[in-house]
This record gives sequence, C-alpha cells and structure tokens, in this order.
Amino acid sequence: MKKTRTETLGIYVYARPRSQHEKSHNDEMYRKARLIASTRLPAIINKQYGFLDTARGNRDFLEYFRQIVGEHNSSLWKGCYNHFRFFVKNSCICAEVDIELCRKFRSYLLSAHQFRDPTRPLAHSSIVNYYLKFLSLLHNAYRDHMIEEDLAIQMEYIARKPTRREFLTPSELRTLSQTPCEIHVLKRASLFSCETGLRLSDVLALKWEDIVPNLEGNGYNMRIRTVKTDEEGLLPLSDTALQLCGPRSTGTVFKGFTRSMTDRPLKRWLEDAGITKRITFHCFRHTYAVLQLASGTNIYTLSKMMLHKSIRSTEIYLDLLEETKLETVGRISIYIDPEMFDE
Repeated sequence: MKKTRTETLGIYVYARPRSQHEKSHNDEMYRKARLIASTRLPAIINKQYGFLDTARGNRDFLEYFRQIVGEHNSSLWKGCYNHFRFFVKNSCICAEVDIELCRKFRSYLLSAHQFRDPTRPLAHSSIVNYYLKFLSLLHNAYRDHMIEEDLAIQMEYIARKPTRREFLTPSELRTLSQTPCEIHVLKRASLFSCETGLRLSDVLALKWEDIVPNLEGNGYNMRIRTVKTDEEGLLPLSDTALQLCGPRSTGTVFKGFTRSMTDRPLKRWLEDAGITKRITFHCFRHTYAVLQLASGTNIYTLSKMMLHKSIRSTEIYLDLLEETKLETVGRISIYIDPEMFDE
C-alpha cells in the first residue's frame, strides 16, 4: 500500500478569483505554500532515511524551554530552566539535546548548589522536582518535533528521600510566642505563618490590599495567589492572625521583613525559647497543619486552606499526627506580645 501524508497549512485561496485583488491574494498564498513545501520536503526525506534535519536541529532549545516556562509560570519550572541554562552556559540548540547531554544534566542536578546561596547544596526535594520538570520538557519537545526521539523514557528517575517534617507542639508554640525576639517583624511574620499556614514566599508577598472584609461583614479574608504553585484562594483570617498584621496601612503587610531574617535571627529566637528541634520558617506551615488536624479540622477543609493541589499532599500530616500520638487539643494558642508592634 502506498503511504501518503497530508499537512494542513491553514492557507486559503479564492476558488474563482474575479478581481485583481483576489488574483494577487492567490498568487501570494501559492508562493507561501511553495516556500513551506521547500522546507518541509527535505525534513520528511531526512526523517524517512534517518538523516539529520539541519533546520530543526539548529533551533534554539533554550528559547523553546523559556516558552514552556512561560506557559506554566511556576517557580519549579523557572528553577529548572535557570539551572539548565547555567549547565549549558547560555547556549543550546536542539541538535545538541541527546541522551548524553540529558544524563550529564541529571548528574549536574545531583551535585548542584543554590544560586541564592552558593555555599548550600540544592535540597533533594528541589533536585527531584527540577528533574521531573526536565523530563516533562523532553516529552513536550518530542511532541512538538523539536527533538527526534522521546529521551525522557530512556532516563533514570531520581528517587525521593523520606524527609521528616518538624513542627511545634502547642506548648512549644505558646513558649515561642512568649519569648522576646530581637526583630519584632520576624516574630509577627512567624506567628502569622503558624496561624495561617502561609509559606515564606507568600508572607513576604502579602499586601494590605489582599486583606478584604468577608461577605458576612464580621471578619476578614486573604486573597492569595501562591508564589510556588500559582494557586488562587480566598482564605479566612482569624482575629489573632489579623492582630499580628498590625495597624492597617498600605503596601506590604510585614514591612521590613526579609528572607535573611529567617536564618540566624530565627535560630537565635528559637534557642532563646529553649527549642532544640531543627525548625525553619517552613516548619511553621507544618505546625499550622498538624495542630489544625489535632484540633479536629476536617482534612478536606485543611487541604483547601493550605491551597494544596492534591489531597495526598495534606494526608502527609495525618502520618505526623499518628507518629507523635497527639491527642485532640484546643485551637492554636498564641500569646500576643504588645512589644512586637514597636518598630
């Protein structure tokens, strides 16, 4: 049987041109069709006989990668792109993307360091997530005829390592809230995360315009678009969380709060409170989740409150609850120190 193949170009002509304008239009469309055919025919012949399609191979793979990142607009895609661009030294065409290059990039990720702090290696969870995005990119590139074969199916996966999620118990949280902190805005932002479950990136990005009255008129909600996952939500604010925001103003809620404060200043505050666990700012999000479940909050409600894409992400906290044998406790209790609002 003779094989045939057609490809629609989306070019239309007048079947019976009557005016000079219509005839000129047809001539231009036929010219474009012949031009497209002149580039497509060598590509088809090359593919049929296993030759290299030079035109396709010379396409800018980094530019294609950047377009894919733009479609997803997530920090994981951006992080993967930045590391790949660094790995290929800002230059990569499609012909260079082969199994050897992909395996070398896998090895690079396993030993890569953070751009923000070159002295610290990438977290294993970040390595796994970046690598999964890269495999997805390879699938897309094959689908879009940017590369000749689906390299992703030939790549070995990077296994996830079990990680322990630390959190504060109710008594530890109470103690921490009663312990003075040298940086008042750090203390308010940290306790706010314990009350709301917001990630550091979202606390830093929170603006007063995002805090709006609820429909009942007896409280406030937060309009949130998460920096990490680009999820949107309208979340209720407790009275304590609202109080931690301080007097209403404009611009960012926690003015003067920076990421660097969550390193040594946070460690010193925890030490002063007598807390020896390895607690990072993100652990305040874990604290919120575990204490909410311990107080009887429905897991589906909690999943919505934490803006998880999947209930499976929330179920991890059930394991923590069982592991620590926490009994049902009261709602999250935080001591509000008036000195926190003295800047």
